[in-house]
Amino acid sequence: MSLFEQFPREEYLLKGNAACAGCGPALALRYVLKALGPRTVLVIPASCSSIIAGAYPKSALKVPVYHIAFAASAATASGLVEGLEAQGIEANVVVWAGDGGTVDIGLQGLSGAAERNHNITYICYDNEAYMNTGIQRSGATPYGAWTTTTPLGNKGRKKDLPFIMAAHNIPYVATASPAFPKDLVNKVAKAQKIRGFKYIHILAPCPTGWRYDPRLTVKIARLAVMTGFWPLLEIEHGRLRLNSPSVNLLDPARRRPLKEYLELQGRYRHLSEEDLKVLQRQIDEQWARIKAMLKVQEELEDQVEQGQGERQH
Repeated sequence: MSLFEQFPREEYLLKGNAACAGCGPALALRYVLKALGPRTVLVIPASCSSIIAGAYPKSALKVPVYHIAFAASAATASGLVEGLEAQGIEANVVVWAGDGGTVDIGLQGLSGAAERNHNITYICYDNEAYMNTGIQRSGATPYGAWTTTTPLGNKGRKKDLPFIMAAHNIPYVATASPAFPKDLVNKVAKAQKIRGFKYIHILAPCPTGWRYDPRLTVKIARLAVMTGFWPLLEIEHGRLRLNSPSVNLLDPARRRPLKEYLELQGRYRHLSEEDLKVLQRQIDEQWARIKAMLKVQEELEDQVEQGQGERQH
């Protein structure tokens, strides 16, 4: 029986919190906390989640929380896990950070903690802009997306943090989506069983910043995956594996049209046909790189297996 089938009824994100209606990060956090359980300490840098959790002495989270400055979450978690281990205390030390505090302001501390391979799980909930401070562009904002600092559409490219983190040779990297809770929960649970630094990147739609009806959060999150915009994958001890739901998304013909994802969001309302082609080309290039990585990986594994067979003979 999978963990999802034994899904805990206990709630660790309490009612009455300050999340917006249809908040993708809040939905993802609810699943994440169920997977982690009560022996968890969250480290939260400045973000929407700082507001959702609430101000001291009250909290909407039923686990201990450290509210930390933007750049300091990974360093704080590193010190926290060292202190707990020195005292013989077992707990899940988890950073729960937005994309601004991860791909931009917190990247130096994140890279350092990964290099030291501290036994923490760093989870980035990616709503693709600085939503808490006015919907400004972040390094995770996709090409063409409207923000208050890119009113004509972002001309930059979304930073590929999962593969940047994989380049640190940490034991576990994964992407996830709140539209696929079984996949999300199982990845968080797996991460806790692996010693060392783990990084999970969750695409977390934001009704306010993405400008859509709050009822559409799960639909939009699902379309992000099914159009190929957001690949679901794991890189465990250097081995890449896709977690595509039901269909082989490596085949472009099996993906849903990108327009289905974009047309539900006001932040893409201004896109020209040329902009759409640019974004589609970036997605196709991303999948081509993934396909090439899988091919090289398979060839290397075949070579290793062949070499082992020759040595045995």
